[in-house]
Amino acid sequence: MYLVCLFKKTINLKTFYSDHGYLYNSHYTNLLQINLFGLKKGFMDINPFSFIPSFKVIYSRLQYHTSVLMNRKNFLSSLIAALAIPTFKGFASNSNETKISFKIPPYLVKGDMIGITSPAGYITSAQIQPAVLQMESWGFNVKTGATIGKRDFTYGGTDEERLKDLQEMLDDSSLKAIMCARGGYGLVRIIEQLDFSKFIRSPKWIIGFSDVTVLHCHLAKNFGIASIHSKMCNSFPDDWATAEPIQIETILSIKDALLGKQLGYTSPPNANNRPGKAEGILVGGNLSIIETLAGSNSDLETDQKILFIEDTGEYLYRIDRMLWNLKRSGKLKNLKGLIVGGFEVKPDDPGEEFGKTVYEIVLEKVKEYHYPIAFDFPVGHQRNNFALTCGANHVLEVNNQGAVLRSI
Repeated sequence: MYLVCLFKKTINLKTFYSDHGYLYNSHYTNLLQINLFGLKKGFMDINPFSFIPSFKVIYSRLQYHTSVLMNRKNFLSSLIAALAIPTFKGFASNSNETKISFKIPPYLVKGDMIGITSPAGYITSAQIQPAVLQMESWGFNVKTGATIGKRDFTYGGTDEERLKDLQEMLDDSSLKAIMCARGGYGLVRIIEQLDFSKFIRSPKWIIGFSDVTVLHCHLAKNFGIASIHSKMCNSFPDDWATAEPIQIETILSIKDALLGKQLGYTSPPNANNRPGKAEGILVGGNLSIIETLAGSNSDLETDQKILFIEDTGEYLYRIDRMLWNLKRSGKLKNLKGLIVGGFEVKPDDPGEEFGKTVYEIVLEKVKEYHYPIAFDFPVGHQRNNFALTCGANHVLEVNNQGAVLRSI
């Protein structure tokens, strides 16, 4: 898509947004998503000509560099001028045309600093010490946030305290990664108030899973910035010498992800798997979080992606309902592949048996699609929860030997 500006300069929107740290996205037919610098968040319909499809211009509070090409007035004038030109490429697109490249934050080297904050549930200073000591043994420095040790009922401090702590870490140029101390609940309460303007100019790795799926989805949707879905501080073993091998392997996978090593994992054969091979950007996380973000500014886009899902403590009927939501909203239709991780199911109440397994629930929703599906993958609320790089290209291969997922 191109805009011809009033000062007779042609701008490639995709290049323009990429150069300034924004994600150009043409996923939706007749929808041009534009981040306008310096404007308040909201929506405005522009419909100056009846023969031009309606645009939704999505305002963002994100601030650009002072060297940005145009100010707000000139940009809107240019947009309206461009709408008067009927000869440029049409607006309609489909998922096969759209290939989004995510921005990969710099990988870490020895001496880099990792921040620890608790934007959801509470955790004590003593509980994060095994993680601090382990990351220091990897050669990294660690900065502990103000929310560690704070508590406001189930939260790691009040909304204001958690927001301030995470915001300071997003803005702190000395940090190269931010590890969320634990999950729980709370990120959705503060996500809209976070200012990512400094972060997108100098992105860093966000690490965590469960409730941190809110952050993974928000970064993917709005900025196209990669992040790490993995265990957090509360999963590091107290004693490394006596830890189980699977604990050590999964924790070391975080280190490998931070250092930029190629990641690769396998899952055992499963009669419910669907064979095939796919390549695409990996996205996903906790199923209930993904489902509840639908329609919001953090709504995860899955077209032409490899999607992974996991969950814990849910009734089978609730898993069924969440997957119907994903299906009805189109999130399962145009996938490159589907990975189903751990699902710790809550037992049915007596007399309220649901009658289907997780396998049957999933397969019912994707029976008309033809992409590969891998069950029992080592990701989720379980000990074999390996680090996955959301936003990075991966290859998924499923056959009668099991499944293999590797970053490329």
